Amino acid sequence: MQFLGRLLDTVSSVSTLFTNPYRVRDVPLSDYGGGGKVLLKEEGRILLYRNTNYQSWDGLLMCPETPTMVLRLFQVASEEDAMNWFAQYALKLRPFYETLPLKAETTQPIVDCIRQHPDWSSAHVAVETGLRECLKHNYVQSQINSRDALGQTPLHRACERGDLVCVKELLDESQARTDIKDHSGETPMHCAAKQDSPAVIQVLCLRLCSGVNELNGNGETPLHVACRLGRVEGVKALLDGGAKCDVAGGTGYPIHSAMKYSEKGCVEEILKADRGQLQAEDSMYGGTPLHWAKTAEMCRVLLEHGCAVNYLSKTGESALHILTKRGRFEAAMVLLTHGANANLKGQDGNTALHLAMKMDHIDLIKALIVFGADVEIHNDLGETPGLIAARTSKGPNRKILLDMLCSVGVQRCHPPSPGSPPPVSYQVKTQGIGFEDIMYVGATIGAMGKGTSEVDGRKMVKTKMDRLLCLDGGGIKGLVLIQMLIALEKEAGRPTRDLFDWVAGTSTGGILALAIIHGKSMEYLRCLYFRMKEQVFRGSRPYESAPLEDFLKKEFGENTKMTDVQYPRVMVTSVLADRHPGELHIFRNYNPPSVHRVPPYATTATYKPITVPQEQLVWRAARSSGAAPTYFRPMGRFLDGGLLANNPTLDAMSEINQYNKALKAEGHGEKIKKLGMVVSLGTGKPPQVVVSSVDVFRPSNPLELAKSFVGARELGKMLVDCCTDSDGCAVDRASAWCEMIDTIYHRSAGS
Repeated sequence: MQFLGRLLDTVSSVSTLFTNPYRVRDVPLSDYGGGGKVLLKEEGRILLYRNTNYQSWDGLLMCPETPTMVLRLFQVASEEDAMNWFAQYALKLRPFYETLPLKAETTQPIVDCIRQHPDWSSAHVAVETGLRECLKHNYVQSQINSRDALGQTPLHRACERGDLVCVKELLDESQARTDIKDHSGETPMHCAAKQDSPAVIQVLCLRLCSGVNELNGNGETPLHVACRLGRVEGVKALLDGGAKCDVAGGTGYPIHSAMKYSEKGCVEEILKADRGQLQAEDSMYGGTPLHWAKTAEMCRVLLEHGCAVNYLSKTGESALHILTKRGRFEAAMVLLTHGANANLKGQDGNTALHLAMKMDHIDLIKALIVFGADVEIHNDLGETPGLIAARTSKGPNRKILLDMLCSVGVQRCHPPSPGSPPPVSYQVKTQGIGFEDIMYVGATIGAMGKGTSEVDGRKMVKTKMDRLLCLDGGGIKGLVLIQMLIALEKEAGRPTRDLFDWVAGTSTGGILALAIIHGKSMEYLRCLYFRMKEQVFRGSRPYESAPLEDFLKKEFGENTKMTDVQYPRVMVTSVLADRHPGELHIFRNYNPPSVHRVPPYATTATYKPITVPQEQLVWRAARSSGAAPTYFRPMGRFLDGGLLANNPTLDAMSEINQYNKALKAEGHGEKIKKLGMVVSLGTGKPPQVVVSSVDVFRPSNPLELAKSFVGARELGKMLVDCCTDSDGCAVDRASAWCEMIDTIYHRSAGS
C-alpha cells in the first residue's frame, strides 16, 4: 500500500509539472524533511528545494499560522526558472506575508501578478490585487512612486483600474505623486479619463492634481481622451474639476475628438460648459466641429445649438463639401434641411454638386438639385456639374444623370467647341409641375402688383385687384407646393407674402399658409418640411400628436394669436366634429363676415362657441387643420379640413364674397376690391387606375366572400378619395366661377 501511495504521489507531481507548475498548493512540511529533498536557498520565509525524486525545483512559503503545512509556490523542471522566480518572490512577497495571513487562494493572484509583470514593484502588485493593507508596509512605501517598464506608477494602475479606495489610500496615506508621466506622456489623470469612473477623477481634482490639462504624447489632454472614448460622466467630472475645453491637441480641441468618434453626450457636455466651442477651429484644417461630423445625429446636435452651417475651413470647404466627398447622404441631408448653401464654392471652386458628380452618388445629386444646386455653375477649371457627370459617370447611373440634367434645363454637358452644333433644346415629356405656366403666373402677379401694366397685350386697369392663393392638403406632399412657390417667387422677383392679398390652405396647405403670412421664406419652409418628416412622421400610423404640436409651437410660438399678423388675410380650413353632420370651419386672422347666413342644418343642440380670431392661437389652428383621421388624433373638436375642403378654392372665394358683402352692408363699399387672380396649387395628381369591383353583398360561399371583401376594400378607398379629391370637379367649378366673374384662374397640381 505504501508503494502504491508513493506511486500516486509521483504521478501527481509529474502531472503538475506538465499542467501548471506555478499553481499554489498546500503541502505538508514533512514532505521536505526526508531523503531526496535538498534545501538550496532560504530568504525570509521563502525556501528553494532541489527535489531529486521528481527532478524538480520547488519554491516554498513558510506560514507561521500553520507550522505543519507550507505553501508550494512553484514546482518547475528548470533550474534557471527556479532561481529567477525565487529571487522575484523573495523580494516582492515579503510585504504581503508580513502583513497578511496568506493562504493558497489569496497567494495565487499575487504570484500570478508577479510572474506576469516581472517589472512591477510590490506597490504595483498590491494595487493590482487590491490588497490595500500592504500599501502601509515600509518597503511598499519606499516604492510608492516607482515606475514599471511602461513608466507607470502604482497610482497610474489604480486609476486605470478605477479603484477609488486605492486611489484615496495612495494620495492620502502615501502622498503619491500625481505629476509623473509614463512613457506615453500620460499622467494618472489620463488613465482615469480612460475609465468610466468619474469618482476617481473627482478625487484627483480635489487633491489639486496636476495634469488635468496636460497633453500626452499623442497631443491629448484627459478631456480629449474621455471624449474619444465616450466617457460622458468622466467628461462631466473633468469639466467640473477645472479641465479646459480650449486646450488644442494634436488634431484639435476636445470637441473635435468627440465629433470624430460621434460621441453625442460628450459634445453636449462640452457645449454646456463652453458654448464658444460650437465654432472652434481645429489646428490642422481650420474646421469647425460640424466639419468633423460623420452622422446625421451628430449634425443635428450642433445645428440645434446654432452652429454656422456654411462656415468654410482653411481648405476652403464647408461641412457639406466634406460630407459629400465622404458620400454620407443622411448627414448631408440634415445640413441641407438646416439651410446649407448647395451653391457654396469650396476648394478649386467646386460646389457640393461638382463633388457629388465626381462621386457618381445619384441620391446626393438628386437631393442637391432639389435644394437649389445650380446645374450650370462653373468651378475654377471651367467645369459644370454636367460636364463632370459626362466625363466620370459610368454604368447605369450615366443615362439617369444625363436625362435628369436635361429635365432640369441643362442644354449641354460637354463644353462647346468651334465646330460643335448648337445645343439641343430637350422637350422632356413629363407630367411635371408646369414651370412654364408658373412663370406666366409669376409675371402676371408681378404686373398686377404694380397697378398698371401689360400682360398678353392687354392693358390692366389701374385699380389694384385682390389676388388669392389656395393651397391643397396632402401631408408631406406639401413639398410640391413649396417647390412651385419657389419657382413662382423666382419669376415674380418677390416673396409669396407680397404677391397675394388672400392665402387659403387646408391641412399641410394650411400650415404653409400660416407660415407664409408670418414671413417665412420658401427655402426655409422646404428645410422645415424635411425636418418635420424626420421629427413628426416617425414610426407607423397613427403618429404621436405631441411631436407635431411641439413642432408647431416652436415655429409659430406658443402664444401667437391669429390677429397678430393681419396681412395678407389668411383662411385655414378645418372640420367641426362635435356635431353630425360635421361642419366646415375657417380659422381667420380677421373678424368673420357679419352677414346673415341661413344655417345649413336644423339646430337641435347648443354647441360651445367658437374662439374669436383675437384669442385663437396660431399653432392650434395649424394643428386643427392637420388633424387627419388615422394619421393624428383630433385636435379637441376639430378634424382635418381635407374632409370637406381638401381644395379650399371654392370655400375661399365664397368667404371673400361674404367679406365683400359685409363691407358693403356696413357702408364701406369703397374698400371692396375685385378678385383679379386665383392661383390654386395642388400636391400632385394621383394616377387613375382600374377598379375591379365595388360590389358589397351578402356572400353565400367562400369565393363570394372574397369578392365581397375586395369590393368593400375598393369602395372604402373610393369613398376616401372622393371625400378628399382636390382635382376633378373642384377644379372645374372653380375655373367656371372665375371665368364667369372675369377673374384669371390658374391651377397647377404638380405631377
